[in-house]
Amino acid sequence: MADVSLKEAALIVGVVAACYWNSLFCGFVFDDVSAILDNKDLHPSTPLKNLFQNDFWGTPMSEVTGVVGRAELLSSIFFLAAFLSYTKSKGPDNTIVWTPIAVTVFLVAVATLCKEQGITVVGICCVYEVFIAQGYTLPVLLDTAVQILRGKGSIPFSMLQTLLKLIVLMFSTLLLVVVRVQVIQSQLPVFTRFDNPAAVSPSPARQLTFNYLLPVNAWLLLNPSELCCDWTMGTIPLVESLLDVRNVATLTFFCFLGSLLVFSLRYPGDSSKTVLMALCLMVLPFIPASNLFFPVGFVVAERVLYVPSMGFCILVAHGWKKLSNKSMLRKISWVCLAAVLFTHALKTLHRNWDWESEYTLFMSALKVNKNNAKLWNNVGHALENEKNFERALQFFIQATQVQPDDIGAHMNVGRTYKNLNKTKEAEESYMIAKSLMPQIIPGKKYAARVAPNHLNVYINLANLIRANESRLEEADQLYRQAISMRPDFKQAYISRGELLLKMNKPLKAKEAYLKALELDRTNADLWYNLAIVYIELKDPTEALKNFNRALELNPTHKLALFNSALLMQESGEARLRPEAKQRLLHYVKEEPQDANGYFNLGMLAMDDKKDTEAEAWMKKAISLQPNFRSALFNLALLYSQTAKELMALPILEDLLRYYPDHTKGLILKGDILMNQKKDIVGAKMCFEKILELDPNNVQGKHNLCVVYFEERDLIKAEKCLIETLALAPHEEYIQRHLNIVRSKIASLGTTEQSSFPPGGTAAAGGKKKSFQNLKEVKNEQKTTQTTIDNNKGHSKNGKVTEKNSMDKEIPRRSTQEIKDIEKKRVAALKRLEEIERILNGE
Repeated sequence: MADVSLKEAALIVGVVAACYWNSLFCGFVFDDVSAILDNKDLHPSTPLKNLFQNDFWGTPMSEVTGVVGRAELLSSIFFLAAFLSYTKSKGPDNTIVWTPIAVTVFLVAVATLCKEQGITVVGICCVYEVFIAQGYTLPVLLDTAVQILRGKGSIPFSMLQTLLKLIVLMFSTLLLVVVRVQVIQSQLPVFTRFDNPAAVSPSPARQLTFNYLLPVNAWLLLNPSELCCDWTMGTIPLVESLLDVRNVATLTFFCFLGSLLVFSLRYPGDSSKTVLMALCLMVLPFIPASNLFFPVGFVVAERVLYVPSMGFCILVAHGWKKLSNKSMLRKISWVCLAAVLFTHALKTLHRNWDWESEYTLFMSALKVNKNNAKLWNNVGHALENEKNFERALQFFIQATQVQPDDIGAHMNVGRTYKNLNKTKEAEESYMIAKSLMPQIIPGKKYAARVAPNHLNVYINLANLIRANESRLEEADQLYRQAISMRPDFKQAYISRGELLLKMNKPLKAKEAYLKALELDRTNADLWYNLAIVYIELKDPTEALKNFNRALELNPTHKLALFNSALLMQESGEARLRPEAKQRLLHYVKEEPQDANGYFNLGMLAMDDKKDTEAEAWMKKAISLQPNFRSALFNLALLYSQTAKELMALPILEDLLRYYPDHTKGLILKGDILMNQKKDIVGAKMCFEKILELDPNNVQGKHNLCVVYFEERDLIKAEKCLIETLALAPHEEYIQRHLNIVRSKIASLGTTEQSSFPPGGTAAAGGKKKSFQNLKEVKNEQKTTQTTIDNNKGHSKNGKVTEKNSMDKEIPRRSTQEIKDIEKKRVAALKRLEEIERILNGE
């Protein structure tokens, strides 16, 4: 093997860098999204062993694995490394050096893990050993075999050594194949006619088309001017007749290939050996993608030409060398080489920009081929991801026109109509897609005849119609139909579980999720959904266990972090609060812009009596969401509980500006205005507003009664308390306050009667006296109100008789009872606010 100088290596690296530098500015597109961005195997929490159990997409190899298993470029690196290692296995005097062979076997295994076609390097090593290392030609081998069969000779020792090396290689290859078959559980991948139409076509169309694809691939190597990211579906029409003119291309290809093969195997010399190795690199790695032994999931794929392109380059370089050695053609050969390198470099730079985004990639593909419905669909998907649903719909509809029986295209149309809130059109499209599904054939496995993603038509249709409460049973029937077609359809169980919860059937929902968990116990979302079911079943202990299981599988599962913390908080168990706090802190780290996380941290701090910390968390929540109702109210409540009532007022003003009908906010504001600012008018407006919203609100009505008492309108206060007591006959404090008012009315009545003038001429004087009594009532009302709510002592007018009477009616222990009631009221307000927040989904 010729050595490569440092200058030559630097030149190659420089040319490659110049051609591909602009690709660094492109994003993840097409298969990159599934293979990289959405691949769970790339998560740090995924066990390393999963890399050997799952395919390139992170899917278990026992499920939907095709020829596209690993990165072709990575496979090519180990492919070449394995071959280069094998070239060192021949020692002096044709002895065997086993270390390079062992390294070769290891590198073959690695290349195969990267991509299945990596195993074909074994065939190249065998050809190299026989025809290059040992120098045999086909005539020599045939002559030796004939002599041995006739008994006129024995196998030469050098040939025995060659056979031994080949047996070791072939045995290692067989072992790799057995392991591979065990991994996929002896099942070939399932493809549909949309992936590879020729694979399901009858003879002779299947054979003619597969053979025609060989010159198509050869032309892509020779003239890579029209490249396309996807060659499935109707990209290349079937060759259905021997009279099809394309058969000429097939015949020409086989003639050319045959002539090169005969030349390389029949004649000795360096030229024939070079051609032979070039042909091996072109042909053998392509065999797994040739449909000769099993169907593949594409018509043409440029990626499978990476290794064959090495052989093609060797063939071109060998031919160029032959031409350049002739003096008459030397200059023109160099000019042609420079032109080829320059034009291909420009083409590469231009092609790189096609991969800038999914939209640019698929639009470039449509310039090459407009008969591939998948390309129209993919452009639609790119526009859909940009929320450009109107334009996306145009491409999806075009896909259905290019391929009317494309189930996926009709599903895309339905989904886009749904996004455009055109439910009727969406349902019609889903129904068309459903009608195109293969019919069930008794005794034949349905899963083998339908792509799993096509079954999503049942899921999408059910998800659409279940928005109508009267069609829930119909939606459930669709889920069950999908499950009957494919019992391992995990998503159907998940969606059905959600529906059953909506139908208030938590036990059946539990069964659906448990069935889904039988199919995939490593799905954190499933454990989370099961936890929600247990919440519906009023079993918080089991719910918390399932939340914890979800977090074991995915420590950053945001919903599990948040809702498990909320469940711990709602349990009221102090021992769970530290863990709840840690989970909420983790949640706000993952979702720093979600005000709900900070709000619940504030609620936890309030439970722990950490008022300063609670205030900080509430303010953070409000800064992110200024109209956060629960945060505003609870911050105001926190201020009122910590003797900062006046600081609560501006918070309540903000709350009531956003939510004028917030009853508890009105109650708290009214209490502060009456007891702290002595603003009776403002408090009265708050309580009257409450009763406008809810005439039966006991809290608001009682407080309005107290306002009447404060205004010294005892008759109105009495009537109000009677009405309030009728709403809550078991509330002892209302009855007690009613007794106080009646006592005041009785005492004032006695005073008024003794001051009336004698006889019947007291009309005017009586009126004047009544006015004087009203002023006194107002003064005494202040004492009565103070005793009821604040218990601060004598009134300013110092009526000892009335005060002593009041002390008898309300002994000291009643004051403590009132304080206890107030504490319970505040706690109840807080709990009601929490419940309301949970029910409203805040």
